[in-house]
Amino acid sequence: MGLDKLDTIRKLLAKAERAATAAEAETYTAKAMELMARHGVDAALLAVARPGSDRIGPQRVAMEDPYSAGKARLLGWTATALGCRWVLHGARGRKVAAVTVFGHESDRQRVELLYTSLQLQASTQLVRVRPPARGESVAAYRRSWLHGFAVEVHRRLTDAEERAAGAARSEAATGGPSVALVLADRREQVDRAYAAAFPRLASARRSVLSGSGFTAGARAGERADLGFGGLGAGNDRHRALGA
Repeated sequence: MGLDKLDTIRKLLAKAERAATAAEAETYTAKAMELMARHGVDAALLAVARPGSDRIGPQRVAMEDPYSAGKARLLGWTATALGCRWVLHGARGRKVAAVTVFGHESDRQRVELLYTSLQLQASTQLVRVRPPARGESVAAYRRSWLHGFAVEVHRRLTDAEERAAGAARSEAATGGPSVALVLADRREQVDRAYAAAFPRLASARRSVLSGSGFTAGARAGERADLGFGGLGAGNDRHRALGA
């Protein structure tokens, strides 16, 4: 993505974060989501014309409590929707130390930009949400709320990516590169590089959440703005959840 396009998306994200009403935020959301998805397709097509310009690699992001496991899912599912894979580090119980996002540089850039805003949006709302039923654990409700938020964000991002790819296919000139083939090839490249970089990953156990906040979190995810280093050593337990 060009610097001017990145700046436009950042401004839309900032406006959505400061919006006074849900309707105002949704206006910025729709435009930012459209730009983010379309720029992903543009970057993929540009990389075909400039081999080696959009290298595949890792980017490790530290997770912070509270709700580090939920934040890790939000980052990982955002990464999956935007053409990347992901790995958990130090996953123990309800805590995650870090997440490595693995993919093309332009897609990792999109993931970083979007997750930074989504994590802020979610954290701002999390401190206010409370379970409707007396006696339910606030922490359990918030964990399930964040899970619902991440699920809905993933759904919306996936839909936006598919719409952008479809629009690009319709606009492609005869004789140009096939958008569908370019995007499929990019994912295959990432899958091969990911398998080579992480040949002995263990499978993560699925999370079991007891709180009742999933639906409320999903509604918040539906409103969220979607504007569109080395791995290190040590004794981290790696968990693969990318699809």
